[in-house]
Amino acid sequence: MTDTVGDELFDVLAPAVAPTGLELVDVEVRSGLVRVTVDGPAGVDLDAIAEATRAVSAALDAHDPLPGRYTLEVSSPGVERPLRRPEHFRRAVGEQVSIRTVAGGEGERRFSGELVSADDEGVVLAGDGLGEGGRRFAYDEIERARTVFEWGAQPRPGSGSAGRRGAGAPRGSDRKRVTTP
Repeated sequence: MTDTVGDELFDVLAPAVAPTGLELVDVEVRSGLVRVTVDGPAGVDLDAIAEATRAVSAALDAHDPLPGRYTLEVSSPGVERPLRRPEHFRRAVGEQVSIRTVAGGEGERRFSGELVSADDEGVVLAGDGLGEGGRRFAYDEIERARTVFEWGAQPRPGSGSAGRRGAGAPRGSDRKRVTTP
């Protein structure tokens, strides 16, 4: 997980964002774009984004780390958060995570499962196809990682569509009326 320009900018921008009460989560640099992700203990609203944008913009103007023109984008991480630093992985232990490994290795590069543990050297991901006890990934093996948002409640085993009220049945037709004396 190496992005030297992004890592250098992270070190410049983190102290600039801190006084806003937000945490700098990620800095991504692409051709003509600097994408900065911030978060706070209670989430982020538009006023907080505006304040963070002013702080980041001032820090970029002072340090001028990129040649030429670029677009600055400051946003919240959303429901599927990028995981780039060991502390991000540690906070995501117990969550569903997707990992893409760096090119050059053999076999599959995309893995998903529950993040079981994270330390200073890497993480352990458990799930289907990851072996008993899960699989360990060193941070330098990981190209990209993010939490995975699971939509809706998982169906209970055997609950399928059988036993559900049909689409045309009136509301309450599957209930019994109970009266008390």
